[in-house]
Amino acid sequence: MNKYIFFIILFAGSFISFSMSLPQKTDKIEAWGFYGHRLINQMAVYTLPKEMFGFFKKNILYITEHAIDPDKRRYATKHEGVRHYIDIDHWDKIPFPNVPRDFEEAIIKHCDLYYVLGSDTVQINKLIENDTVYLRFFLPEKTTIQLDYPTFLKYWKKVIKPMYYEDEWALNSYDLDELFTTDVFTKGKGKCIIIDRFSEYGIVPYHLESMLERLTYAFKEKNEAKLLRFISEYGHYVSDAHVPLHTTKNYNGQLTDQVGIHAFWESRIPELFAESNYDFFVGQAQYIDNPREYIWDIIIKAHSHLDSVLGIEKRLSQTFPLDRQYCYDERLSQTVRIQCEEYADAYSRAMGAMVEDQMRSSILAIGSLWYTAWVNAGQPDLDSFEFVEYEPEPILPSKTVQARVHDN
Repeated sequence: MNKYIFFIILFAGSFISFSMSLPQKTDKIEAWGFYGHRLINQMAVYTLPKEMFGFFKKNILYITEHAIDPDKRRYATKHEGVRHYIDIDHWDKIPFPNVPRDFEEAIIKHCDLYYVLGSDTVQINKLIENDTVYLRFFLPEKTTIQLDYPTFLKYWKKVIKPMYYEDEWALNSYDLDELFTTDVFTKGKGKCIIIDRFSEYGIVPYHLESMLERLTYAFKEKNEAKLLRFISEYGHYVSDAHVPLHTTKNYNGQLTDQVGIHAFWESRIPELFAESNYDFFVGQAQYIDNPREYIWDIIIKAHSHLDSVLGIEKRLSQTFPLDRQYCYDERLSQTVRIQCEEYADAYSRAMGAMVEDQMRSSILAIGSLWYTAWVNAGQPDLDSFEFVEYEPEPILPSKTVQARVHDN
């Protein structure tokens, strides 16, 4: 059957069931809203070719409902929150040429190094120049050692990268001397402590690239439960990368006296207008030849909207009647202050189709990345994969984890 005829039949046959099964709006506001994340994942299923569609359609409830799991984990582990954003304007300006596209190189560039010997701590000054890594420090006299950067990077990926989720990144003196071909460090029998100063500003583009590899492997493994978990959660991170306020240190308008704009843009507006006004049939998923470039283009495009997101709301707040900007609504049996529908409509219209376009782009990107992972896995036959019953993931918040607040 011609693939285009297939999709016409598919959309015609699925439209009624899709309309009847739209994700229900909830009282909780999160990134893209729980409603928005569910809707985006659900619609991404309809971008897939027929070889994938059967399995995804069979498990569409799972893919839809588990789309929100990463947001639920933001308060459970300190490693979760940074996967949802990148404060790219902390590091550079569009098109961000000074931000390494390789995750390990980004950490190397911005990490701090310390040599600890007993109760003494000495900072190691790091310089990367002309494809060479220079380390300068006093131990006890002024010392400079060097190593070619490719060798250093290869060692980092082999030895230090696996420490990423450890509380301490440390190399003993023997490791350092072996790496730099010296005897400087073993004389003191200390250790080098590495402090990651990059990840705290967000890692979403790097997480998308690494998770694409994990999703590809999950297709090869044919473990339905693991595969569906990765499919569902990957959609969440991809859609977060499309939100302009996920690409800035001013993520909630706290630097421009616009606190609350995060949830206003990505939750309130879609909840009010997406179902009735937006067109989510975005065409067919496409194979992505260069995922890294594709992912970074998503970040760059999202960030390019930031000035409009902030500037339009700022101007509107100064001209729109104050008593019609905020209303009170009942959510979770509580009365909450929230943007009035009239004010939200004015903001949405002033931005044009920006929110709709970013949601549409999210849907197509998710479908295309799912499709790319499947192709890279060798296009396994998904018809033999089983239906997996949806079960809510038990997530216990940690009292020590401080996640960013977007919904105030």
